Amino acid sequence: MIKSAAMLSLTVAILVAPRLTAQNAPSASVARPIACESLLDLPNVTVIRAASRPATAAAPAHCYIQGTIDSRIRFHMQLPLPENWNGRLLNIGDGGKDGVLNFADHRLAQGYAVANSNTGHDAAAEPRATFAQDDLDAVIDFGHRAVHLTANVSKAVVRAFYGRPASFTYFEGCSTGGRQGLMEAQRYPDDFDGIVSGAPVFDYQRLNITHVWMAQRIFADDLAGNLAFDTDGDGTLESLTKLRILQQTVLAKCDANDGIHDGVIDDPPSCRFDPFVDLKPRMCPDGKDGDECFTQRQLQTLQEIYRGPHDSRGVRVYKGMDFGSEWEWQRTMFPHHANGMVPAKLIYGVDHVNFLFYEKSPGVPLPNPFNPRQIPDKRANPPEFGWWEFNIDDVTSGRGAAMMAITDATDPDLSRYLLRKNGKLLMFHGWADPEGQAEPTLDYYRKVIETTFRGEVDGAREKVRLFMFPGMGHCGDGPGCNEADPLEALVAWVEKGVAPDHLVAHHRTNGIVDNERRVCAWPQKALYVGPAGGQNDRVNWVEKNFACR
Repeated sequence: MIKSAAMLSLTVAILVAPRLTAQNAPSASVARPIACESLLDLPNVTVIRAASRPATAAAPAHCYIQGTIDSRIRFHMQLPLPENWNGRLLNIGDGGKDGVLNFADHRLAQGYAVANSNTGHDAAAEPRATFAQDDLDAVIDFGHRAVHLTANVSKAVVRAFYGRPASFTYFEGCSTGGRQGLMEAQRYPDDFDGIVSGAPVFDYQRLNITHVWMAQRIFADDLAGNLAFDTDGDGTLESLTKLRILQQTVLAKCDANDGIHDGVIDDPPSCRFDPFVDLKPRMCPDGKDGDECFTQRQLQTLQEIYRGPHDSRGVRVYKGMDFGSEWEWQRTMFPHHANGMVPAKLIYGVDHVNFLFYEKSPGVPLPNPFNPRQIPDKRANPPEFGWWEFNIDDVTSGRGAAMMAITDATDPDLSRYLLRKNGKLLMFHGWADPEGQAEPTLDYYRKVIETTFRGEVDGAREKVRLFMFPGMGHCGDGPGCNEADPLEALVAWVEKGVAPDHLVAHHRTNGIVDNERRVCAWPQKALYVGPAGGQNDRVNWVEKNFACR
């Protein structure tokens, strides 16, 4: 998960003026605002930097601060000038294993006071999962504590700088940030009035293990399951012809299931693609690998990728990749010359099993952690351990339970946040996500309905809504409509009581909008209601020609 909280390409919106709610009124004491540089002298917050920044092309003039919490957590804030503040505080989420401070200039320009942290470690010093090596406190900070403490401290800074508390507090995140949003709703229900949780990697350990398991299948037996091919025999896997054939065949099978030929699969779970059936005409003669054909081993690998990881007894560990996500597998799934033989999924998981899955580390990665041909030295201090040694049975046997209890945001009981707090939760995921499977997010939403609302879908929709974006990738991009502003919809929901039945989403090519749709709140879907017979004409792909049914 490498996206930051910027996530979707966002449409600048005119937001309603804030008002104080009853829940904020008791603490709404008004004091005299202070100068930016005076934030250095706050008695209850460790601010190490405070400076007034002039306007630039990317951001308006504002007060910028950095601070620390418990010495290890770094946070920063972008504070609009008092006359430009919309009265709202926004904490933004993070991507991947984090370790950086993320900015949200577009939200600052909309008047939000913005806060973010490094979740307790610096990526330059402790890249990927190495921050967790022999450091349980660092895991807890990353898992949930840093976001909560940053929420606390950001409220104190806002109160000091503006002389009053924020009228409303929000959280917005995607990927790791989406997990953080769900974690806030589950563990710290009083932190925020509204939460946007996009592409949430909520089942964090099982998803990262999925990355490892899929890489094991593709790299096994000298890349026998890989789809990249060496066309000239020089040892370089440069051709992705097979992957293009796969992409085209899946679309040919399922693109038109929604009645529109647009290069997007609207409902992947209903797609009945089978590699052994639909790619059978493309099988290699006599089993000899070639550039435009598939071997039995390659088809088996594809079948397992779509099925998802399972242990030695056949017990499923996690769901497989969604149909339609193949559009970016050349970056995320299969090693080849153009990605340096290191697909993104392996980057996510390469040292996860070393430091973030087990309560006690099995060993450190090898000098080149991406090369499974190396032999780990078990006599070294500390011993070496390669991702290719990982046994999926360790998931179902419970060997990762301790870390799951810290990092996973899988609790479907959101009653404290949605019912007691009366918070609002807006979730979204792209059906064509090549990095984090989308269907588990829908499964989690169903569990929330069952657990928190006793199965009442309509009652749940008053508090939490899920938007599944056809053709959208991981937090954005993809062949479908992938631009929208979920925060704008959330603000209207929290402050005006206007629950979003749909989001208006766009797709751009070379900066020009060439597709516009409604993305409906589940369980509804967008159906074409435009001119009869014009569903395949791009000129008719505008929001007014789609209805939620």
